[in-house]
Amino acid sequence: MGKTKTRKPQKGVTFEDVWASLKESNREWRERSEELDRQIKENALQMKETDRQMKETDRQMKETDRQMKETDRKISKLGNRFGQLIEHLAVSNIVEKFRALNYSFTRVSQNTIITDEQGQALAEIDLLLENGEYVMAVEVKSILTKTDVKDHKKRLEILRGYADKRNDKRIFAGAVAAALTNKNARDFALESGMYVVEQTGDTVRIKAPEKPYFW
Repeated sequence: MGKTKTRKPQKGVTFEDVWASLKESNREWRERSEELDRQIKENALQMKETDRQMKETDRQMKETDRQMKETDRKISKLGNRFGQLIEHLAVSNIVEKFRALNYSFTRVSQNTIITDEQGQALAEIDLLLENGEYVMAVEVKSILTKTDVKDHKKRLEILRGYADKRNDKRIFAGAVAAALTNKNARDFALESGMYVVEQTGDTVRIKAPEKPYFW
């Protein structure tokens, strides 16, 4: 006969086992509770930060709106000055100013468009002062820049070419006029041989280059 295996009696659950299990459960509960509390506090901080950012965004939008209104006001004011400048130039004021510089213009034209044989526009001259010997092409800007001066030089070259094709032997000169002019643009225009017309109060003044350039 074979040997019969005997089972060892199972050890019952002791008080110590129950106590240890309770302590472990309590520890896990505390850890979860602390994590939940941390997350709640973190969410609260994030909500406060979001609220702060929203208030800052609102403040910035109000500031942007204020700046835009201020810009509109300045543009409107500049537009008024620009309109006044055009008005001053359109009347005999500029003719008198150039007469003091030995130019006796007898004709003043506004917004003269130069076209080719096919009728295509080549250039537009804001103000054209003429007599039998000279033609002064004036470019009018609200704010004068160096780029405006360069563009006007190209415009005068077109005007010269147009005159040559029509056998117009008159001498062409250039001038730039502006409601506002910074020093760099003014100096560049003068160095380029152009006259600079600037608004001053209710009239205009003309700064002559040391060496006028003729086209």
